[in-house]
Amino acid sequence: MSAFDNTKPIELDDDLVAVDVSQAPDMTSKARRTLARRLADVICLPQSQVNALERHIAGDLLVEMLREGDRKLREQSARRMASLVDAPTAILRLLMRDEIDIAQYILQDSTAVTDSDLIECAQHASQAHRLAIARRKQVSEVVCDVLVQIGEHDVIEALLRNRGVIFSFSAMDKIVALSRDTTGLIRHILRREELRPSHAYAMFWWSNAAERLEIIQRLAIGRDVLQDMAGDVFAMAAEEGWQDPLARKALQFIERRQRNRAAIDKSPYDSLEDAVAVAAEKGLDRELTQEMSFLSGLKPATGARIFTDMGGEPIAVLCKATGLKRHNIELFWKAQRRSTTTEAGEIHPALERSIYVFDILTVDKAQTLLRYWNWSLTASLTPELIRAIREGSAEGSVDEFSPPSRAAALVFSKFFNK
Repeated sequence: MSAFDNTKPIELDDDLVAVDVSQAPDMTSKARRTLARRLADVICLPQSQVNALERHIAGDLLVEMLREGDRKLREQSARRMASLVDAPTAILRLLMRDEIDIAQYILQDSTAVTDSDLIECAQHASQAHRLAIARRKQVSEVVCDVLVQIGEHDVIEALLRNRGVIFSFSAMDKIVALSRDTTGLIRHILRREELRPSHAYAMFWWSNAAERLEIIQRLAIGRDVLQDMAGDVFAMAAEEGWQDPLARKALQFIERRQRNRAAIDKSPYDSLEDAVAVAAEKGLDRELTQEMSFLSGLKPATGARIFTDMGGEPIAVLCKATGLKRHNIELFWKAQRRSTTTEAGEIHPALERSIYVFDILTVDKAQTLLRYWNWSLTASLTPELIRAIREGSAEGSVDEFSPPSRAAALVFSKFFNK
């Protein structure tokens, strides 16, 4: 017989056995509340009075008390922990996932919370928690990316309003794409310093009149530096017979001349002015749209997008860029079979806006807009991408590193499927 067979069972002290709190009477005693406050006091002591190990041990004890503590105790702790620059991580992680009325103190005010903890909270907590994160004084790129990817309108709007947020390029891409269906975001996007021409020129197509005007005034620029830089490259490309398609596309964006001289020689119309006059008389059709596009130095897809736009601003840009006169804007209106006046006999507001855009733009800035639209909308518009756009599956076909590919998917998915 083994010597161990006669060993008595080990009896544990009741004080060492875990208590089933759910079956216990009300444990929120005066002692508990006092002890919790004292532990919080220890955690809040300056580093000269408590070392890091003691602080963390006190934090571990307080976490267990808070898990079963009443709401008032948790809220008091959240208020105190929010002001500490080195609060114990375990307490912060617990409190930031609590009810939002408690968690908000940590999520909005605590500087001790790490990005990884904020990201975990954003992914697993409620929209109210994500909204609190979006309102922090500082929100890093990585945290912002996670919030944007979730795609909640209220959270994204809060991020856009917050000057302490840093947006990555990909986050702005996502937000611009969301703005197609949530147009209320556009006015906030336009206030962000992270906004780039590639974003604004694409967003232009689904912006309202005031937002379009702001894009034109703020982001329409000249190309003097590019033209000076590439002055001798045109001759090089001509000597090579314009064989390099990428160089040709880029130089077409940079060059000063807008109208296509070769297209004029082949056209059944004497000039772009002649084609516009015919369109005003006959109305727009596929043949005239293509012909005016070629004469204007545009691809037919870009021309179709401009000539079918009911805002009028793209027509003004085209007229200014190609050297057409102001009265041609009204001819385009007639080609679209639109009224140029209101029932009261006054000039139509949209036509008036179009003329105003024509007046404030310089030729060079108008050409920049027109050339960028043409380049960005058609440079990567392959048959495969067109098919994906029509089928609503363009996102998987877009080259994330190609501005034209992204722009074409954004603009034409709205255009083809409206």
